[in-house]
Amino acid sequence: MSVPVIELNGVAFAYPDGHQALFGVDLHIHPGERVALLGPNGAGKTTLVLHLNGILRPGLGSVTVSGLPVTDETVGEVRRRVGIVFQDPDDQLFMPTVRDDVAFGPANLGLTGAELDARVETALTVVGMGEFADRPPHHLSFGQRRRVAIATVLAMEPEILVLDEPSSNLDPTSRRELAEILEALPVTVLMVTHDLPYAAQLCERSVVLHDGVIAVDGPTLEVLSDADTMARHRLELPFGFDPTTLPARSKPTQ
Repeated sequence: MSVPVIELNGVAFAYPDGHQALFGVDLHIHPGERVALLGPNGAGKTTLVLHLNGILRPGLGSVTVSGLPVTDETVGEVRRRVGIVFQDPDDQLFMPTVRDDVAFGPANLGLTGAELDARVETALTVVGMGEFADRPPHHLSFGQRRRVAIATVLAMEPEILVLDEPSSNLDPTSRRELAEILEALPVTVLMVTHDLPYAAQLCERSVVLHDGVIAVDGPTLEVLSDADTMARHRLELPFGFDPTTLPARSKPTQ
């Protein structure tokens, strides 16, 4: 097996009000994996994700990204390597045009001129938004804004892409188009989602977080097909969706 690109060892975290959100989480994700992070509301999923680029720091335990311990000295590089796409694209889009939004991060890294233009063009092409480069983001549909938000992260050339509820509020066509984009990305993916069919489509592995601990870690279709596991962790499949009828996704070669 390869060296993990994400490694959490014994991570525990409590908020200032005393609420304990994580209790000794151990999690290893390897290059090229696509992992769904599942669990009911309040399980600690967002808290865990915010540890991956140093927004939060563990009270106990350690977080390592691509071999770099997350510290004050490394957090800038860690944030370049871990790109987080938030649930609401408007949290990430604030510039006058799509091009300006996508250029913002690389420009802050010192890229200029043709190199910056190429980085922006590549990121927008990957998400199918190249023709909208000069449009104001607020003139775009919700699905288009989500794609631009992903482009702002891809322009930083991250090794790991973290997606928070990527399919939420999308119509069926936009949902499918986004899945096709995500399937083609050559990066490690951690996807926080309540959309279990999306997890089954995109992620070969699922991790269930419940009450601040990892309760289940296994192949997605096995997790979703285990009625006891699903009921115990308050996970419900949509009517008519049967994971046992889907072909198993293969793990990436390490």
